[in-house]
Amino acid sequence: MQNDGKYVPPHLRNQAGGGPSDSAPPPHQGGGGYNRGGGRGGYDGRSRGSYGGGGRGYQGNVSSRWSGVQDDRGRGSYGQSGPQRNERGYHGDMRPDKRLERQLFERDIQQTSGINFDNYDNIPVETSGTDVPEPIEVYSAEVIGEDLFRNVQLCGYTKPTPVQKWSIPIASANRDLMACAQTGSGKTAGFLFPIIITMLRNGGSEPEGGPRGRRTYPECLVLAPTRELASQIQDEAQKFLYCTGIASVVVYGGADVRDQLRQIERGCDLLVATPGRLVDLIERGRLGMENVKFLVLDEADRMLDMGFEPQIRRIVEQEGMPHGEERQTMMFSATFPTNIQRLAGDFMRDYIFLTVGRVGSASENVTQTVEYVEQNDKLDHLMRFLLTIQEGLILIFVETKRNCDYVEDILCERGFPACSIHGDKSQREREDALRAFKTGRCPVLVATDVAARGLDIPNVTQVVNYDLPTNIDDYVHRIGRTGRAGNTGAALSFVNEKNSGVARDLKELLEENGQEVPAWLYQMTSYGGRGGGGGGGRRGGRGGRSFGSRDYRQQGGGGGGGGYGGNRGGGGGGNGGERLNCRVVATTEVVEDTAAVATVVEAMVVDIKVAMVEVGTLEMVLGNASNNECVVRSRCHDVCR
Repeated sequence: MQNDGKYVPPHLRNQAGGGPSDSAPPPHQGGGGYNRGGGRGGYDGRSRGSYGGGGRGYQGNVSSRWSGVQDDRGRGSYGQSGPQRNERGYHGDMRPDKRLERQLFERDIQQTSGINFDNYDNIPVETSGTDVPEPIEVYSAEVIGEDLFRNVQLCGYTKPTPVQKWSIPIASANRDLMACAQTGSGKTAGFLFPIIITMLRNGGSEPEGGPRGRRTYPECLVLAPTRELASQIQDEAQKFLYCTGIASVVVYGGADVRDQLRQIERGCDLLVATPGRLVDLIERGRLGMENVKFLVLDEADRMLDMGFEPQIRRIVEQEGMPHGEERQTMMFSATFPTNIQRLAGDFMRDYIFLTVGRVGSASENVTQTVEYVEQNDKLDHLMRFLLTIQEGLILIFVETKRNCDYVEDILCERGFPACSIHGDKSQREREDALRAFKTGRCPVLVATDVAARGLDIPNVTQVVNYDLPTNIDDYVHRIGRTGRAGNTGAALSFVNEKNSGVARDLKELLEENGQEVPAWLYQMTSYGGRGGGGGGGRRGGRGGRSFGSRDYRQQGGGGGGGGYGGNRGGGGGGNGGERLNCRVVATTEVVEDTAAVATVVEAMVVDIKVAMVEVGTLEMVLGNASNNECVVRSRCHDVCR
């Protein structure tokens, strides 16, 4: 809901006096918590909260939890002045700015205080390919250069993560790289650092033949599947590029294109973009790909999963982008199924495949708890649980957009300050909700899988799977919102018979990570629940390394597949094994940065095993089908209602 152009969380919408304060410290510095109170409703520092009949409610200090540093996103690349190139051949500002420095780095220093860096040494790493460079062990000016090292120190980083140890020397040697690393492993710095090192070493240059018209020609292009991930990458890029003279810009749909064009016109050396908006700006004649020396696909499998492959191929293959020795390509993701590796191989040359185990995969970093909760009991169970959480941010994942709004509203009515994000929210609503959550003004965020991948939200101490996802990869991505970069965290999942399709993979994952497996989960997997015990929706199967990370080139070009996504199953399980054909018509929700309805998948027939449906995709496609028809709606209405 909008109020004078500002986002107002639901629990404050009917109160007088405007919005919250912007002047208090981050959430972990403030007081407050879910304590016993009295009276009714509201999160205002007084004892008005109530839950159930006993008057238990959320009671806290408004000024300490509902505030934060103003977000400086959208101001461009720190005060560039026109398209002129600086002495390094780029378009950014090289002058120190103490105010900007504080805004960029203060919270980073606070966040790193709890990182368990020693856990990194126990994480397994595998590489394949020819002439793999040796990893780095420390950050120093000699290794990464003085400018970047200064910014790394300002971020509070003390040593590289495993993915950074390997990706920095590999990419700095101008090798193409496919990196399979789980969430929370430092992938963003893993690809930005070597690009920045090389750009600073080589200096900027004009495209061959010089610029044409009003086009801007970035040297680095980072493609991301969602607006939130693109914005997050830009936030990190601004920190790493501070005072280097390299200008970064982010473009994505749902935001004012005129403002994005103004930022591009000031000069853009490193561009972060979603595929749809990038194609739009190319068609407008405002961006050219002829000078791209570095191409990064972040969350590459998700982009292809969301139907972006035609746009990606157009950008890379049909818009004059250099290829072969003239361009370096890197792909980073937590999952790389075999068929995605084959598609990605079209863009790569003699690449190195890097697999890094998840931070805390077999340690106490993320404590995973599963509880058997019937559907009708979930809300009561959730609120009783929230009363036990005294600090930190809580991220709650639900299955559908409708349920997302419902859970948010109920929590707010019961005195728990909650906001939400899902695909039907406007870009401004999503950004405002994420900002309120990150700063602690609204410490409970309810989300669909639109937030499950890639987002780096500091201080998330607890993830709740209110609705369990239908494949284990999405489960791993969700719980990866906590325990990031070596921090400790906890994940709670509500499980019942509806989740029998993923129960076997969940049990095996808990066992792999040394977590407690309750007896009822063993029983559920032994008889397979309602749908049989296949568990086949997992990408890459479970025969090799988890999360589809095996280099298919070592398999003789074949095998390796446990099915892609959840949409094609992986054997066994499902709704008694029954297969249904579903005609899917995709709308703007699939290509989120297209203003008008765009048919991305015009008449795609998807073979679905109902219990194995990948909710993140199905919700965005079926839930917004332009013909509003779905032949499987009667069978899987709980997924796509």
